[in-house]
Amino acid sequence: MNDTVMTRHHFRFIFGIMRMCQPPHNIEMLRSLLVSSRRSTGRGAFMFEALCVRQQHRGVNSVDGQYDGLYPGHIPTSPIQKALLAVGSGVAALQDPYRHDMVAVLGETTGHLALMTLRDRMRGDPEGYTILTERPRIRLSTLDLSKMASLPDGSFGREYLRFLEDNRVTPDSRVNVKFVDNEELAYVMQRYREVHDLLHTLLGMPTNMLGEVAVKWFEAAQTGLPMCILGAVLGPLRLSTSRLEPLVTSLGPWAVRNGRQARCVLSIFYERRWEQSLEDLREELNIEPPPLTITATSQKATLDS
Repeated sequence: MNDTVMTRHHFRFIFGIMRMCQPPHNIEMLRSLLVSSRRSTGRGAFMFEALCVRQQHRGVNSVDGQYDGLYPGHIPTSPIQKALLAVGSGVAALQDPYRHDMVAVLGETTGHLALMTLRDRMRGDPEGYTILTERPRIRLSTLDLSKMASLPDGSFGREYLRFLEDNRVTPDSRVNVKFVDNEELAYVMQRYREVHDLLHTLLGMPTNMLGEVAVKWFEAAQTGLPMCILGAVLGPLRLSTSRLEPLVTSLGPWAVRNGRQARCVLSIFYERRWEQSLEDLREELNIEPPPLTITATSQKATLDS
């Protein structure tokens, strides 16, 4: 009985917030989404995550199918709404770090100042300025996988393709930006997301938890994005003692040092660097080779000095 009462109160509270934010539409569709979401999250996260789901359905007009923002998919939000979205997505992401949709919302709603700094760094770099002008995207539709597969071992393109195959990931998994209220900054955030897997290749890190935390330490020092800093601080809490030791003594200091000293990683036109050797690209970016070799074996990592 108490469980039923609590559930009803949650729904009343959630829909009350959403109606205060703006006039509702597609309520039945949203209700089904919330029921599905509640099954995979705790009640506290669910209450806040509901607002995230509601806002993500706001960017498209249900009548004419047109978006009403600065760019396709943009969802305008007030400062209060951004704060609620940040809290809700943060709670959900803490409960499940693999909820990439919640991590994305957290990054967009908290990263304005860091994105401005990154944008200015790109503007001040000739190659970065070209990227801001041409707006390339890293997607399966823009990659010549056959050509990349024919490149020699050790080339950046071949090693990136090997990373995708070994870790069973795809660049198409990166969601589009929605909550950044500036078109150019939205592209900077999108570029950051699509460059993330390239950083794994540059840093020699797999996608297991230890590899992800090491990359987050690098990104926190390099970008200053609050989402990356939060991940760098809280990520180690999910590591076992055997994984924490190499992070603290070796990988972590190396990642932070290289994040600070490296050239802006968003200012590299990677699509034109596939044939360059990984070693040469690291040297150009002022990135040292990793101190440990981490081999992904399902959810575990093998450490070789």
